[in-house]
Amino acid sequence: MHKNIEFKYGKTLCSVELPEKTDSLTIREPVFHIVREKFEADFSSALPGNLSHCSAVAIVVADKTRLCGYKIYLPWVLEILGQKGIEKNQITFFIAYGTHARQSDEDCLAAYGDIYLKYRFVHHDCHDKSLFTYLGNTGNGTRVHIRKDILEQDLVITFGALSHHYFAGYGGGRKLLFPGLGFLPDIYQNHGLFLDKNLKRLSPGCQPGNFEGNLLADDLKQVDKFLKIQRVSIHGILDSKGKVCRLIVGKTYTDFCTACKTLDSFYKAGTQSQYRLIIASCGGFPKDINFIQAHKAIHNAAGFVKDNGSLIILAECIDGIGSDAFMEYFNFPDFNLAFHALEKDYKGNGGTALSMMSKTGRINIFLKTSLNDKTCKTIRVKKAGNNLIKTRIKMFHPDMAYIENASLLIR
Repeated sequence: MHKNIEFKYGKTLCSVELPEKTDSLTIREPVFHIVREKFEADFSSALPGNLSHCSAVAIVVADKTRLCGYKIYLPWVLEILGQKGIEKNQITFFIAYGTHARQSDEDCLAAYGDIYLKYRFVHHDCHDKSLFTYLGNTGNGTRVHIRKDILEQDLVITFGALSHHYFAGYGGGRKLLFPGLGFLPDIYQNHGLFLDKNLKRLSPGCQPGNFEGNLLADDLKQVDKFLKIQRVSIHGILDSKGKVCRLIVGKTYTDFCTACKTLDSFYKAGTQSQYRLIIASCGGFPKDINFIQAHKAIHNAAGFVKDNGSLIILAECIDGIGSDAFMEYFNFPDFNLAFHALEKDYKGNGGTALSMMSKTGRINIFLKTSLNDKTCKTIRVKKAGNNLIKTRIKMFHPDMAYIENASLLIR
């Protein structure tokens, strides 16, 4: 007996015939549970008692790649602040681009709605050193520069979606302030902790959904301690379609960690099992718009594959690789030489390139994709057609499983 599974592939579906009893590894889809009255009560109670004396309030939001229902929920935040005496001219929005390029005004209108026209928005520039004040170094050696105008705020409200991050453990939360509003050299110093320079490998603790032994996540926690400002955080949890289903309000790093556990309850697999074959989809467009985006799903799904096993990923990548810097590292003949180059000068998507190399060194990766054969060969994967997929299924059944949305499910 067989069953047809419709995997998302770009903006279309791709049907794959699998044996009836093939294991399915799935997320637990969050159910919408946002009640305005409860949010207002939670947010109001988290605000400082001296709010009426605050002359400057910052609201930090993510860019278009990490939206969090801003057009719906930012008006709620602003209404509550207004009821408590904060006026429009006291509020400044900061877009936490990190190292991403600045959005167009059209993109901002689509992301934040009419608020973008009515309030002052600051487009963060990680390259402009004049924006920052140096506050010291973390125990790991990361230099910490903080925006001067953020330090001048009486209250900073961060509002963003939580997610699992393939080496920082979690995205959102404290990452809105750093690296979201960070200085480029500091960001790269932090990201460089992904590399274990003593053992010349990727740091094993730098995994999605993990704080323990994660030097990079620990570094972010230390950076967080440099921020001696009143803060309130709004953590959004999204479903697989990007709809905000939970809004969790907190003030402390512990509150952030608690919110991360809620995220885990939906997107962390209930098994540590591994298989000889995993067939997975990134979850369709835009999760597979380019290879850099698709890599998140590849990284997650690879965790479920046994050593020397096979991973078949459906990732259209209609916009190609998505990073010239990523491809530069594949000019090196092996992982060790690429590692050496990156440890001397950490740049862009270099860590993603090393992460990909470490996976292709452990397992066989096949892509059903629009990327051409030459590009696939360069990044050390094989292009998968329907016949190859059928052959692998016959070869590895029953030691196999499938994942319909690998960008969200972690081991």
